[in-house]
Amino acid sequence: MKLSRKARYRQRHYSRMHRAGGLNLVSLMDIFTILVFFLMVNSSDVKVMESPANVTLPESTAKQQAIESLTVQVTGQSLLVQGREVARLDSLDAAAPVIAGLSEELAYRRAQQSEIPVEGLQVTILAGREVEYRLLEKIMQTCVNEEFRQVRLAVEPEVRNG
Repeated sequence: MKLSRKARYRQRHYSRMHRAGGLNLVSLMDIFTILVFFLMVNSSDVKVMESPANVTLPESTAKQQAIESLTVQVTGQSLLVQGREVARLDSLDAAAPVIAGLSEELAYRRAQQSEIPVEGLQVTILAGREVEYRLLEKIMQTCVNEEFRQVRLAVEPEVRNG
């Protein structure tokens, strides 16, 4: 038996509206691409200062995030600037108010800067708990003398449960 024009229209319309929907992969790919770019852009905000294994940093409840800057590290009997040894602690002049090798390296780093801010350049000191205060004071004084006046001491964040 032949269906009328209206019956065929209803049948087509019903089958078109009641079939299983397909998955639109183009839209899904667009969403994932935007998500990947968003995560890539926002992942650069995380600043984690690498703590060397041979320096045990003191614990603190500091609330500010670490700022990436020039690092002066005290390890064993060496004084390192950005991982490069600039002075030996066992051969330091006790009477001198500053550390000569560190002063030379900081002067070189300062000369590479195009402009020195009014508040001075930034430096982060990584020193363990066992470092004497006199040595730490000499390092800080050397940094200040070479226009690195924003001195920060690196600490390990204190872990609190609860």
